[in-house]
Amino acid sequence: MDATLKEPKKVKAPKKKRIRGIESKKSMYGRMFILPWCIGMLLFFIIPLFQSLIYSFSTVWVEPGLMETELSGLENYKFILNEDPNYTNNLWSAIQSFFRNMPIIIIVSLILAIVLNQKYPGRMIFRSVFFVPVIVATGVVMELLTKNLNGVDAIITLTTETENVYSEGTGGMDFTVVLQSLNFPEEITKTMSGLITNIFNTLWSCGIPIILFLAGLQTIPEQLYEASTVEGATKWEEFWYITLPMLSQTLLLVIIFTMIDLLTQNTNPVIQQAYTLMSAQSVYDQSAAMLWLFFGIIGLGVGIVIFLYTKILLKKWN
Repeated sequence: MDATLKEPKKVKAPKKKRIRGIESKKSMYGRMFILPWCIGMLLFFIIPLFQSLIYSFSTVWVEPGLMETELSGLENYKFILNEDPNYTNNLWSAIQSFFRNMPIIIIVSLILAIVLNQKYPGRMIFRSVFFVPVIVATGVVMELLTKNLNGVDAIITLTTETENVYSEGTGGMDFTVVLQSLNFPEEITKTMSGLITNIFNTLWSCGIPIILFLAGLQTIPEQLYEASTVEGATKWEEFWYITLPMLSQTLLLVIIFTMIDLLTQNTNPVIQQAYTLMSAQSVYDQSAAMLWLFFGIIGLGVGIVIFLYTKILLKKWN
């Protein structure tokens, strides 16, 4: 045979069209479903968030139809920490209130969720009662959205009404008037009114944590409790060795939610001061610095809690 004969060229096989499976189609539908949320997140949250960060490091002045900024470094932060007479006191008050209320809300929510998870007649009614705060708060928002309010007026009205709901806690009931009608002394009236208001405000903040704990409790297999009963475990032992470890992820979610909820409520003195400074006096630079410093403290606190929880409790339970 002639060695000089060339080998025949290989013919490339035609490319096959990739057929999308059901999982890829589901992924595509999921991305299309969250696309409006992503666009809204970018336009109405991410961009204003970074804009407010720029304001906190700038001097901002408002002109007709225009907002001018000039970088000033840390001047706004130095002012609110060293010269503002109220910010540091409000910041300390908000932190104290947080560390006082957070453990109470989590413990009360867990106890109520365990009680509401038991089988007894009318438990759905009791569950609905503890979810009323969420419904009422939503009702306030929806009512104000249907009114003909524009711009800042709508924001101010919404904030004021929401503050009233959370501060009064009981739909407008004034405990001081009730106690005074019973002819209690003034000091006792003031003390009892404060205690009752704090109790109702605490219960008011427990609505969503109770629902989260209920969802977590209903995922715990009944076989675990049946096995512990056979082994002779007490209810106290079942709580510490079954219920709490099985609620580890739910508890972390409740902790994070409660922290953010407490530190961002309209009754928070730091947020009240920054909002008043921004809406009433149009001081955008110092109010942005107040909120960003507070946001940094919140982020640091959440990070420390998550780190300790995952490194100590979750490792122990798992």
